[in-house]
Amino acid sequence: MQKQHQKPRPPTSPRSALKTSSKRPNLKKLLRKAHVKPLKPLKQVAALPFRVDAEGRIEILLITSRDTGRWIIPKGWPMSGRKAHQAAEREAFEEAGLKGQIAASPVGRYHYQKRFDHGRAFPCMVRVYPLRVEAQHARWPEQDQRTLRWFPPEEAARLVHEDELQELLADFAVRPVESHG
Repeated sequence: MQKQHQKPRPPTSPRSALKTSSKRPNLKKLLRKAHVKPLKPLKQVAALPFRVDAEGRIEILLITSRDTGRWIIPKGWPMSGRKAHQAAEREAFEEAGLKGQIAASPVGRYHYQKRFDHGRAFPCMVRVYPLRVEAQHARWPEQDQRTLRWFPPEEAARLVHEDELQELLADFAVRPVESHG
């Protein structure tokens, strides 16, 4: 019995693995192809939830990551059919139950290494959109998976691990509130 030779498939780039109709990228495909060539940073979006107290002081909400328990801001993958700031706003609701006014332009960005279950890390670039929090829902999708806490910007900056995010949070405190959306 003779085997038929199959026509080789055209190479698929790791970036094409992200072009799916669902919220999450096709991670299996991404991981399978990642060893072929170095990846450009994967793109993510984040909300920077803040509120202003009666004395005009800014507070920033941090949440814990599900896997390591580190302090982070709500973030996730871009979503099909939503603009970047809208996806960031949705992440803030899913991860922290937040609603408010989100800026259409990012206040900055930061880079980090996204670690997956198998231990491999991929570079990610996260665009950060300020979200002036107006309400927090009593129930939200990831309520039982995370801890949430409000911090002054300087303390929030000390608690996160990513250097660029630390700078972004520290700088956020000195900008006029009107510039944050």
